[in-house]
Amino acid sequence: MRPMRLGLLAALIVAVMAPAMAHAAAAAPSVSSEARKQGMADAPALVSAAGMTCQVSDARLAGKTQPDKKTGSLGATVYEVACGPNSLGFLIQTNGAAAPQVFSCIGSNYPADMSKPTSPCILPANIDLIPAIDALAAKSNAPCAPNKVRAIGQTSSNTLFEVACADGHDFVMSGSVPLDATKPATIINCLQTETSASAKCLFTDAAARLAAEDGLAKLSDASCVVKDRRYIGPLADGTDGYEFACQSGKGFIAKITSKGTLAETLDCAKLSGGGCTLTDTRAATAEQAGLYTKLAKAAGSNCAVTKYAVFPAQGDKETVEMVCGDGNGAIGIFPATGKGMVLDCGHALIAGFKCTLGKVDYTGLTNDLKKFDKKECVVSSTGQPLKAPDGTIRLEVACSDGLPGYMIQFTDAQTPKDVTACSFAGNCVLPTNKKKG
Repeated sequence: MRPMRLGLLAALIVAVMAPAMAHAAAAAPSVSSEARKQGMADAPALVSAAGMTCQVSDARLAGKTQPDKKTGSLGATVYEVACGPNSLGFLIQTNGAAAPQVFSCIGSNYPADMSKPTSPCILPANIDLIPAIDALAAKSNAPCAPNKVRAIGQTSSNTLFEVACADGHDFVMSGSVPLDATKPATIINCLQTETSASAKCLFTDAAARLAAEDGLAKLSDASCVVKDRRYIGPLADGTDGYEFACQSGKGFIAKITSKGTLAETLDCAKLSGGGCTLTDTRAATAEQAGLYTKLAKAAGSNCAVTKYAVFPAQGDKETVEMVCGDGNGAIGIFPATGKGMVLDCGHALIAGFKCTLGKVDYTGLTNDLKKFDKKECVVSSTGQPLKAPDGTIRLEVACSDGLPGYMIQFTDAQTPKDVTACSFAGNCVLPTNKKKG
């Protein structure tokens, strides 16, 4: 990203505007009738040539430079243009037959280097641009209304400027070139630009920006007293990720929208494969395993949870794959209130879940067969569940003795309804269950 190309333009305006700048602090600079007349005559054609969306409401000739054979300069003419209320105003520079160059008044009214004064846009509609920037920020789903603005730069396709709000939020807005206040801009978190030499935010430091999000940590966990926090970065779903560590030892990742609202909270203790770096996940994981052991016991299971992984949330139910003390796997389905249920890995298939962490024990399916007097079969493997038109689920099972197995029909994940031998079912596919010859 290169800086805004305002070097020649700024020098030109300073030279032309020097007398007006001398009393700018005492009164708003005046525009001569000749400069306005020339500007209003020339501006519409320049706006059209530049491809701008602007209904010219005011314009002035800002100044000229003469051709210079020594430097090869062809000379330039600068105009300031206003496009009505809530617009951002422009400076247009012409260079002979070349296409006009357009720069937003943001660059001159709110320069990137605030220690170096420039000659600002002075048409009445262009002096205070904050209302137009506020409207653009709202249209772009910014988290707050800006009260500070600073130009960053302009590329061939983007106008970049930093904005800050009274609540501590600080972000970069990236708009079109020429900058059109009627088009939404892209919001970029200042924490993303922290290592950029040309686009780094200056209104607030990284610590202050992070502290501004502590209120959202309270939305994730009202009991959390924030001990530490870090910015993770933009996530695949368009949110920004922040990790918060609490004084209690708990931690979580908050997914925050561009509007500054909470989209989702991910408990560090439930994240498989890590992701949290500020939280002692070993202690948090042990605590969470103890909780799942209690929930499993309340559901009638003796599973002492040693390892777990959480499935994506479905409504108010939490579904967890668990490894029990004996190494066998299980699936726990725990609602927000009331009694949950724990399924062995065989019956979990009926509910649409597959165990991947622990050993798969088919004792439950063997016992289902015994209920229908099929005592000779010890289930050794299963096929894929099949849903029947009547809503029941059929699960094919193979027997450890190698003899043909069975198709078990279930009304739900825990209730077998009927059993049919594969020699009669006709749709068994496991190797030992297929008809020979």
